[in-house]
Amino acid sequence: MKKINCFFAFALALTVFSSCKTETPVAVTVPKTDISEYFGQWTIDIKGGSVGWLEVRQDDNFINADILWGGGSVLPVSNIFLAGDRTLMIQRSNNVVRKRDENNNPVVTSVVTEWLEINLKGAEEFEGILLRPRRTGLGVDTTTFTGKKLPPVPAAPDMAALKFGEPVTLFNGKDLTGWTLINPSQTNGWKVVDGALVNDPVQKEGEAHISYGNLRTEKTFEDFNLKLEVNIPAGSNSGVYLRGIYEIQVMDSYKRELDPHNMGAVYSRIKPTVAAEKPAGQWQSMDMTLCNRHITVILNGVKIIDNQPVYGPTGGAMSPDVFAPGPIYLQGDHGKVAYRNIVLTPITK
Repeated sequence: MKKINCFFAFALALTVFSSCKTETPVAVTVPKTDISEYFGQWTIDIKGGSVGWLEVRQDDNFINADILWGGGSVLPVSNIFLAGDRTLMIQRSNNVVRKRDENNNPVVTSVVTEWLEINLKGAEEFEGILLRPRRTGLGVDTTTFTGKKLPPVPAAPDMAALKFGEPVTLFNGKDLTGWTLINPSQTNGWKVVDGALVNDPVQKEGEAHISYGNLRTEKTFEDFNLKLEVNIPAGSNSGVYLRGIYEIQVMDSYKRELDPHNMGAVYSRIKPTVAAEKPAGQWQSMDMTLCNRHITVILNGVKIIDNQPVYGPTGGAMSPDVFAPGPIYLQGDHGKVAYRNIVLTPITK
């Protein structure tokens, strides 16, 4: 019995000795990335369902970029550089008011900086993480995302040569048949009043904020012409999303200077060439054509955007895929608005 115990003790000692031997580390070579591999336009799929867009380019003797992150506008980045010969670092900065006086004037402000760290996954995709400092200064929140490179926008289509299918009436003037909330957990502020589709997102003073939902068609569409009438009250705001990704702005911008956030603009992307808004409270006609990633907008019979390329999604887009069919959706989380006579005519190819 002692001999057997000695044998096992010897075998165990050999095993321990072998496991403790130092292995020579194998050098792992991480390939370098040329900054030019990031040049171009990318759509971003943000974890949690939001959509973004990024353009990286060479401007004279420096690298520059514009970014859309979730909602809001396309904005220039604060800084961009390549770190460690492979990771693209992007800085976004925002001014934050920390404290206001009794007249609501800011007395303490600071600049909050967010960082995006991006690494390529092949020639056409990347993955990354956004680091956002908490406003308390205690800790950092992170969000992961992926990106896909967009091919160049094709040449503008010949509008005179387009062929159309049968018109589709999207709103029957009686009820919400064919429409649904994008997020069913939000409050539905939409109803039919005198043949119009009305959104009235009422907030009651002193009570908790109510989150009202955006309304979308149950059906999806490719390229098309969309005609409708809209009535926007003074100071109110809404939007019509083509294919669920391109917002045509709806707002009371009568007599304002031309801006890519005015009535009929492709939000923050394409500025109208002429102001054609009517005063608030009047019915206005909108005629919108989306074809081959180009958009034409006719507002109240005046062409304000003429077959212009749209390079990526706008804030609030439902999907980063600019080629997939998508719904028409109406923004309902901003202000009161009414729509009627909504007719879509598909483009046949």
